[in-house]
Amino acid sequence: MTTHNISGLASSLAARGLLPLDKLQQITTAAANDKKSLVSYLVENNFIDSLTLAQFCEAEYGIPLLDSQTLHLDSIPEKFINQKLIEKYHALPVYVQHKTLYIAMSDPTNVSALEDFGFSFSMHTEALLVEEKYLNKAIETLLEDDVSSLGEMGDIDDIEVDESDSRLDEAQGDGKDDAPIVKYINSILIDAVRKGASDLHFEPYEKKYRVRFRVDGILHEVATPPVNLANRFSARLKVMSKLDIAERRLPQDGRIKLKISNKRNVDLRVSTLPTLWGEKIVMRILDSSAASLDIDRLGYSGEQKDKYLQALEKPQGMILITGPTGSGKTVSLYTGLNILNTVERNISTAEDPVEINLTGINQVQINNKAGLTFASALRSFLRQDPDVVMVGEIRDLETAEIAIKAAQTGHLVLSTLHTNSAAETLTRLLNMGVPAFNIASSVSLIIAQRLARRLCNECKAVDEYSDKELLTIGFNHQQVADGITLYKPVGCDKCTGGYKGRVGIYEVMQMSDNIGHIILNDGNAMQIADVAEAEGMDTLRHSALKQAISGITSLKEVTRVT
Repeated sequence: MTTHNISGLASSLAARGLLPLDKLQQITTAAANDKKSLVSYLVENNFIDSLTLAQFCEAEYGIPLLDSQTLHLDSIPEKFINQKLIEKYHALPVYVQHKTLYIAMSDPTNVSALEDFGFSFSMHTEALLVEEKYLNKAIETLLEDDVSSLGEMGDIDDIEVDESDSRLDEAQGDGKDDAPIVKYINSILIDAVRKGASDLHFEPYEKKYRVRFRVDGILHEVATPPVNLANRFSARLKVMSKLDIAERRLPQDGRIKLKISNKRNVDLRVSTLPTLWGEKIVMRILDSSAASLDIDRLGYSGEQKDKYLQALEKPQGMILITGPTGSGKTVSLYTGLNILNTVERNISTAEDPVEINLTGINQVQINNKAGLTFASALRSFLRQDPDVVMVGEIRDLETAEIAIKAAQTGHLVLSTLHTNSAAETLTRLLNMGVPAFNIASSVSLIIAQRLARRLCNECKAVDEYSDKELLTIGFNHQQVADGITLYKPVGCDKCTGGYKGRVGIYEVMQMSDNIGHIILNDGNAMQIADVAEAEGMDTLRHSALKQAISGITSLKEVTRVT
């Protein structure tokens, strides 16, 4: 739908006194940002009554207005039910007469719908007007009830899934009814990879089933398939993950390996959880090809990058990277390992799971059921003549003690912990039971981090704040006096809600004599943080504010992540 057509309809409505003339631009822009037709936007936001708008369009454009009572979904030929086209154009094929396919729509300027439906089915098409509220309800009802629409998800890349399992036939039944399920699941997985999602959520509820993607750290609802298909979805996903499809009472964990193309494989870590209305299934996408291991692209400031590189150059010591799940710790670790990955060094890693494959590094997948824990893997590493050791996570005292011993005996050790700040990492090790003198003598650098969404460069706009608001948020008087330009998300067809991609926010703390003194004297995290800041460390908040000043992220994101 073109901007010209939208403006024409809006202008006509304003000329008849049905829309305020001074708000035309605001309304059309808002509709475009919400990715909705003008008609849908006007009705949903109560700018105009659904029937009044339909009657106006009938008189203005000469298109017949169909009585909602005559809109019978049962009479729609199944071959014309194409979910992709129906959702894209918010239009519904209703019947065929004299070799003409009649399309119900609420927006008379929706010429592209007629063209695309006509091209797809090789038929002449004509428009029929239907009130927006009735059309919206009819489309929702049709797509919820019609299982065959699952097969109409558009172009799906060829993917290969390892399904060599005797339970496949049991899950697929006779194959006829489940072909749309297979195609639908494949299309969801491909769509998630295309959109750069990190996680997929398949969630059953009493009267609804929804699929959500986590993109740039935020969950978005992408589909609401029929709730009566919940068990078939879970069976299909469990077959792909080589899980027990008969077990629905206990959580299970599995993996799926997708071959997207000859050059690209994607692993998915799968977790099932029995809920009140069925099994919720969450998938974590482990896509090595999507990870950037270039330190200059991660968001470190010049001083923070230098501190990290200095710690990597040391022959021994411990580098700890901390933050919540999904904060980018793995990428930061592997960026360091990638820098260290030379022929002269022997590098071994223990991970759960192995998320990024790097040639030249000996990677070990932890298997607790078989007895291969972080601690046992680390002990084995020390008998393998290592130069650099990476432990995916320090979870207990045993692992911590072995890692610290390795750092004290000529090895460079990299690992992660789940703490909120760099200072809290040291007190966390103390609370685990690690002696203070061991911490002070082995830890060389701690990086706390978060991921903030990047503003889209195509559509971001200047955001206005008063000096008082800026000071309250955390900017200092000098920054405010010098002038600060901040930006806010707008949204366009090249981004998601005004954001595109993510950038790291870091707190890089070097171990110093002063910080070591505090640890040895049973100091707390606040004392450690005060000394670190006095020695020049930027806190997560200050680092995030600098990214906002640079126009990389918004103040709203700064508040969200710090």
